[in-house]
Amino acid sequence: MTNIEMTTAAGPVGVDPVVRLTDHRCLLVRAVIALILYFAAVAIEPARAAESAANVDAVRLTGADQDPANWMTYGRTYGEQRFSPLARITADNVKQLGLAWYADLDTDRGQEATPLVIDGVLYVSTAWSMVKAFDAKTGTLLWSYDPEVPREIGVKACCDVVNRGVAAWKGKIFVGTFDGRLVALDARNGKPVWSVMTVDPTRPYTITQAPRVIKGRVVIGNSGSEYGVRGYISAYDAETGEFAWRFYTVPGDPAQPAENPILTEAAKTWHGDWWKRGGGGTVWESLSYDPELNLIYFGVGNGLEWDQGYRSASQGDNWFLASIVAIDADTGAYAWHYQATPGEEWDFDAVQQLILADLTIDGARRQVLLQANKNGFFYVLDRKTGQLISAKNFTPVTWASGVDQKTGRPIENPGIRYDKTGKPAQLLPGALGAHSWQAMAFNPKTGLVYIPAQEIGMTYTSTKDFNPASIGWNVATATTNKTNVKGYLIAWDPVNQKEVWRANYLGPWNGGLLTTAGDLVIQGNAAGDFSAYRADTGEKLWSMFAQTPVMAAPMTYEVNGEQYIAVLVGWGGAYPLLQGRDASKSGNIRNVSRVLVLKLGAMASLPPLSPDTKLVLDPPPSTADAATVAAGEALFGRFCSVCHGEAAVGGGVTPDLRASGFLTDDGWYDILLNGALKDLGMVSFAAVLDRTKAGEIRAYVIQRSNEDKAASGKN
Repeated sequence: MTNIEMTTAAGPVGVDPVVRLTDHRCLLVRAVIALILYFAAVAIEPARAAESAANVDAVRLTGADQDPANWMTYGRTYGEQRFSPLARITADNVKQLGLAWYADLDTDRGQEATPLVIDGVLYVSTAWSMVKAFDAKTGTLLWSYDPEVPREIGVKACCDVVNRGVAAWKGKIFVGTFDGRLVALDARNGKPVWSVMTVDPTRPYTITQAPRVIKGRVVIGNSGSEYGVRGYISAYDAETGEFAWRFYTVPGDPAQPAENPILTEAAKTWHGDWWKRGGGGTVWESLSYDPELNLIYFGVGNGLEWDQGYRSASQGDNWFLASIVAIDADTGAYAWHYQATPGEEWDFDAVQQLILADLTIDGARRQVLLQANKNGFFYVLDRKTGQLISAKNFTPVTWASGVDQKTGRPIENPGIRYDKTGKPAQLLPGALGAHSWQAMAFNPKTGLVYIPAQEIGMTYTSTKDFNPASIGWNVATATTNKTNVKGYLIAWDPVNQKEVWRANYLGPWNGGLLTTAGDLVIQGNAAGDFSAYRADTGEKLWSMFAQTPVMAAPMTYEVNGEQYIAVLVGWGGAYPLLQGRDASKSGNIRNVSRVLVLKLGAMASLPPLSPDTKLVLDPPPSTADAATVAAGEALFGRFCSVCHGEAAVGGGVTPDLRASGFLTDDGWYDILLNGALKDLGMVSFAAVLDRTKAGEIRAYVIQRSNEDKAASGKN
């Protein structure tokens, strides 16, 4: 029998054994042991990696600044600054930035998500609430999850079937699905662990928001204010999905007990029968958290109907619409709120990003909350009390002359309340906002906030004798967008409330922002350019063509000591859907949905673009009388324009109906009334249209197609 003694320098049996043999088979045994140890190591390492997938907890999230290699929550930190301490890519070497890898996505709708990177794995959501995990260094697809959202509920989408991101916590990845579910996935393989329905599925709720995990609870809001819902924000146990708490943003039926004591006070600011339609006020984007104060901050959207005459008898401030609200993270109890636009009726959601920062103002260090609001004003609030510190417009504003420093209320200009005057009101900004959902960023080194700003005016007109419909928008307001639109990147000094520098773009609807310790500001735009600017001066340092518009905000991470920048690209969202005829003014309406990842010295390249399919207008003759076309125009504006564009001009996301092959046959009615294309997202409108009305819409689209064909000179 062979004698084998295994020891290490420290004593018996270790990971690096010295084998002492007493016979001639020494070499053979050594080889066998080496193989055993090798295969054991190979087996152990993946197991360790699997166990640590998305290993995010409160310690890591609150200490995110000490872990800059990772991007573990939507805005990188709970304060949502979108500032990275990484500085290997700098203003001096950014010209060496190149494409490291890319991944094509299996959906061509709007892409708005910010990826997460945790310990070398990149997690990202796409349109239709799908989730993918990639090796962050190589781009290898690790897993993919499809929640199988029924495509026919796309009709509930105010602003495309987008998703803005996922959350991570203790081995799980969380996604809010478009049909209202909150799903926990195993971060190792993408398989569902639990799923809860967060909304009443019989109502037109949707979810596009990125969830956040705070103190072991997943916090999520919802969308649907244009359709007929009551807004709220909820929290669920991250381990089990068990419901924890909920804060309603609109008071309910006054004949019933209030769910929260503050709602009793809020109800005093509402009038009429608002609760029958829900009131709106959804929480669909911004969400920040201060661990020291234990407060969650979120923004609240618009009311239903937009026209306050229908919603609240033209009276009251309508708490908490268009407000920034702070609640206790443990219980969801009300702490304070600041209403940016009392009694709003212009779709001035206050859901834009809420950045938490510490600033020296008038010689004192203040804990503040910053927001570039949709209404055109930049707000600095005390985040402990909600007190207004300052407010100033960052883009041209015509609806108000300023904000009263004592009351915190806007100083409204005459004639803007169209529900009271009965006349159209022309406002700047309009419903698409001076700043929409695209994330801004704050750089504590420069002290500047970087804002994706825009100018898109709008005319609002009250709809006479409005009756809610069972499908489609129910805002009781007719709108027309101004065609003189602008878009630009602003560097804003929040202490002195002034612009420091700007970069102009072809048009609006440009991407979110990233800023870094390398003195960089990085942003994509609607023309398809992905660029880097010097953070302090605005000097343009580098740019690449992404082949498609960039709306999402980039992020940055590090693997094996090398810094990467990642961004989701692809066209969609409210602007191209609603304002199709002007969307091309921003430079590019092609959707090529991808993840792009860059690093210094990389040399990969994107494949050549396929030939751009030119729109061909070949409509049948317009034979309908003027009254029929006018009726069709009104119906199109009510039920169709939200997806197919103002004046029936598509913006590159959904089919342009002027070029539809169904204008000449009964396929038009089969689609509109029988839902022939419901699996592609076009549901039946038979609940609100009969064959006569569907024919009137067809007559209008034919007329518009003939007009534009004639204008192009292609007769």
